[in-house]
Amino acid sequence: MTPVRSIKNQYRGVNAHLHSYWQSEGGWDGFHANHIADLMRLMSAQLLPMGYVADIQQSLQIRRYGEPAGKPESDVTIYDTDPIRTSRSYSQSSANPSALAIADIMTVREEFAEYGAVGIYEYVPSKPELGEPVAWVELLSPSNKPSGQDAAYYRDKRLKLLHSGIVFVEIDYLHESPPTFDRVPRYSGKISDPDSHPYRIVVIDPRPIFDEGKAYPHHFDVDEPIPNIDIPLNAGDMLPFDFGAAYNKTFEETFYGARLVDYSLLPQNFDRYRHDDQEKILARMLAVLKAAKSGQNLDQNALLPTEGIGFDEAMRQIEAWK
Repeated sequence: MTPVRSIKNQYRGVNAHLHSYWQSEGGWDGFHANHIADLMRLMSAQLLPMGYVADIQQSLQIRRYGEPAGKPESDVTIYDTDPIRTSRSYSQSSANPSALAIADIMTVREEFAEYGAVGIYEYVPSKPELGEPVAWVELLSPSNKPSGQDAAYYRDKRLKLLHSGIVFVEIDYLHESPPTFDRVPRYSGKISDPDSHPYRIVVIDPRPIFDEGKAYPHHFDVDEPIPNIDIPLNAGDMLPFDFGAAYNKTFEETFYGARLVDYSLLPQNFDRYRHDDQEKILARMLAVLKAAKSGQNLDQNALLPTEGIGFDEAMRQIEAWK
């Protein structure tokens, strides 16, 4: 069958076909670099009028072979350019119903076993003229998820950052490996934990002190929009950020869909999706296949509606296309 491709992301959120390909065949590093650059650019456009700047530095996920764990640097760091604002008293908003105590998402072992005596870790940026770091954004790579070769290193550095009082944003678009937070339900195909989800963006605000900080987990499923999320800054400032727009910018401007995604074929490792997510993938595939057959331009049309026809019927119709 002729491949069915589109420059435009045909999913409402994370492209299940593309992320299955990367987790099976490799190539995540290229997406990581491209997406971090887009996150920084889009954040910068919003932050500059507010008196903040964003910059790309070495990720805390990167560790050179043979070197000891040194001072971490982020994928994207947000700095406050106003030295007066950083000294103002901090008050944490309690209006968000999704707020959890940090201990509700991180285990006691993770929080205190390694660094119980460290106290607050002072992070001194390499570029003082940018001001004090406010927020830290990480896009997870496979090696930093549990069972990955750099998982322990990543968790240690994350804990140091939280104890230093820096807001931490962790983006996890890798459904085939467990969450980095032990208390988040595990997503694992047919044996997924109840209430688990394949994707999440977690915001942790450890201020005013770590023990009183809050975690804001934002979970979402296959073919659901990547959420808009408020990132807390200083003195009550918030950065409302559209992570879905950033994702689609990277997807479309790097032409991943035109090169790596074929909607006529099931995603690789299809069995690693939960049954309800498999149904969503099949419904999305059928919508794209029918549109392509009718001659619609997939690169120009609005996002296609899907039909909930069930797993077996969807599989039968997809098989009939071959």
